[in-house]
Amino acid sequence: MHTSKQPRRAAAAAFVGTTIEFYDFYIYATAAALVLGQVFFPSSDPLLSTLAAFGTFAVGFVARPLAGMVFGHLGDRLGRKKMLLMTMLLMGLATTGIGLLPSYASAGIWAPIGLIALRIVQGISVGGEWGGAVLMASEHAPAKRKVFYASFAQLGSPAGLLLALIAFRLVSMLDQDDFLSWGWRLPFLASGVLMMVGLAIRFGVDESPEFKAAQAKHEVVKYPVLEVVRDCWRQILFAALAVTIGSAGFFFTNTFMITYVTTYQGIARSTILDCLFLVTILQFLTQPLAALLAERIGEGRFLKLVALLCMAVPYPMFLLVGTQNLVLMTLGIALAVVTLSALYAVIAGYMSQAFPAHLRYSGISLAYQLICALAGGSTPIIGTLLADRFAGQWMPLALFFTALSALSLIGVCGLARLRGEIEQPSAVIAR
Repeated sequence: MHTSKQPRRAAAAAFVGTTIEFYDFYIYATAAALVLGQVFFPSSDPLLSTLAAFGTFAVGFVARPLAGMVFGHLGDRLGRKKMLLMTMLLMGLATTGIGLLPSYASAGIWAPIGLIALRIVQGISVGGEWGGAVLMASEHAPAKRKVFYASFAQLGSPAGLLLALIAFRLVSMLDQDDFLSWGWRLPFLASGVLMMVGLAIRFGVDESPEFKAAQAKHEVVKYPVLEVVRDCWRQILFAALAVTIGSAGFFFTNTFMITYVTTYQGIARSTILDCLFLVTILQFLTQPLAALLAERIGEGRFLKLVALLCMAVPYPMFLLVGTQNLVLMTLGIALAVVTLSALYAVIAGYMSQAFPAHLRYSGISLAYQLICALAGGSTPIIGTLLADRFAGQWMPLALFFTALSALSLIGVCGLARLRGEIEQPSAVIAR
């Protein structure tokens, strides 16, 4: 039975669950930038080792569209809750397994093979997780608060990153030999404990009332993925474009920038981790405010404005990072992250309302995971190649960030037009 406590409980469960999922995903991203290349892909050329590690990072994104289709299909047929329990279990087991893998020095080629296999499982888990978490929060929410409640699923991203940065800041205090041999494994092993916490919380949330209503009306279809691609392909396309900078931008600022400042600017690893930690706290505090502001001025208008700002922010960011002053570096990266995270906070609830309830899990999962595979996983690699090709020049990197933001602007404009064409109750919020 749906109770007044369930919307808050669903939002809390979405937040805690996605925090754990993103913690697992971000510790891999951080480890790829700091240590995985040396442990699993040793080479006389540090660039090759880093690219190989970022290659395994990208592999996880390749798995995500397929996972989005599989879990989207099952979520639209069997329910959101069952899928979220499954994705939590998969992620916890895969991440803990990475922490137990032997190094290349111990196991040879089997070590990177095992790493890639577990990374694929991580990608499958996140590919199924995001859509279900967003929908459990938004579909439990009151009609005029769906964007705000959905933003709690998005809040798991900075919270997970904070936990990942804390974990790696602590193990980075070890001397280099201990860090390379066993210290980096500790954040991965902690995932097993977090998994149990997440599963316990998610068991206490009811199934989505909108999914149950679709079941009661016999609207559940046999092949939801095929139907959503056939009937809602424009929504999928524009939603994917709209979320581009919200996905790829984080991996630009939080993954590639670690490599950029340590390799090309000679800044200490601990310094950039401290910088990102402060920035992520600010992101965590401002994302809910962005969702509230969007409800007041209109989500479509808000998203267009923020996408335009995202196109401009990389230039002051690189200028400030180039000072190599911790305060100014933090200010520069914070400017970019707070702007793109404002889009990220709002876009989930906004795009979900462009799809009918019985196809929604499939629709938003396909859109989000498609762009994550194409832009999110490739961003650190493209950034690394640009930084190496144009050593000492930040303008090509800034233009790359602007191009990603322009794709989001195109997507938001297209999605706003489609939402105007489709009768949606939540499209008239505080206009």
